[in-house]
Amino acid sequence: MPKHSIAEILPPWSSRIRPYPPGKPIEEVERELGRTAIKLASNENPLGPSPKAQEAIRNCLNRVHYYPDGGGYYLRQKLAEIQDLEMDQIILGAGSTDLIELVGKTFLSAADEAITSESAFYMYKLAVEDMGAALVQVPMREMTFDLAAIAHAVTRRTKVIYLGNPNNPTGTMFTAETLDRLLDALPPRVLVVLDEAYFEYVQRTDYSHSVDYVREGRNILVLRTFSKVHGLAGVRLGYGMGHRELIESLNRIRSPFNASSLAQAAGMAALDDHEHIARSVESNTREMKFVTEELTLLGVRYTPAVGNFLLIDTGRDCEEDFVRLLHEGVIVRPMKIYGFPTSQRVTVGRHKENETFLAALHRVMTAPARAL
Repeated sequence: MPKHSIAEILPPWSSRIRPYPPGKPIEEVERELGRTAIKLASNENPLGPSPKAQEAIRNCLNRVHYYPDGGGYYLRQKLAEIQDLEMDQIILGAGSTDLIELVGKTFLSAADEAITSESAFYMYKLAVEDMGAALVQVPMREMTFDLAAIAHAVTRRTKVIYLGNPNNPTGTMFTAETLDRLLDALPPRVLVVLDEAYFEYVQRTDYSHSVDYVREGRNILVLRTFSKVHGLAGVRLGYGMGHRELIESLNRIRSPFNASSLAQAAGMAALDDHEHIARSVESNTREMKFVTEELTLLGVRYTPAVGNFLLIDTGRDCEEDFVRLLHEGVIVRPMKIYGFPTSQRVTVGRHKENETFLAALHRVMTAPARAL
């Protein structure tokens, strides 16, 4: 068989795609540097998973030779009861990122257009580019989504709008009132994907009432995840809520068995562990206050946030500071790819972890330039 270049069978837009850059694994850093490290890079719950979820996973281990329930019946049933929805208004995914991509696969083609904000979660960009569709990135206003400008950017080609609330990586949110205005301004053919991965941490009263839109039959898909407050990032589990026709369309394209049996069991148990959720939120609130107060004393700028992470701006090259912090045993995320060349995104950790980070940051910022 003659040799041929793979490039001959790739779609023309594939060469422009840049894969999602995940946070550096703690095992890799410890292996490379030969020292212990703390990871504050990926907005994980520093308290870990729910004890009830851990027990559910252990109890499920003797059944992992079977395929999981492809429809996730019991987990969807539980979520429907919690949200006062019908089961056919809920879809499961291998994390909410799976569902972000699924929307692109279901609704976008090279002739279409999708809108999001500049400096929004990178997976929105990938979900659009993977399908060869055009991506419109609207500038942010005050470090969050400018919903009025997004409404103005809609054209006849627009099929999907991706919104993050709170937004990753800025940690900012838009209000229910501004989202109401956006939805009222959109033509019914445009699907809004509302990513609420961090909603449990938000304590403002003007936050979104997103599930009400689903109950009203609006053309919206609300995404949530078990990766953050529930501490289950490693098992990959998320869910989406939308009207029946939308969920049915997504299910036609969804990969079978995209929520593992371990994930479903853990998710069921995590939903019942209200004490773990409360502890996680309380810890985050307390430690967010501590970290922001200490950053102010250090003279480090940060964007006020409502999630479980902070975007900090040291005014220095973020890639250099990232490496310096690695050598201090602290893993954060440099934000050049998001358009913030002097910023790091830092997860709010446990108190000791936060103290370690702040001490390391102080040493890095007072070290001679380029003294790596």
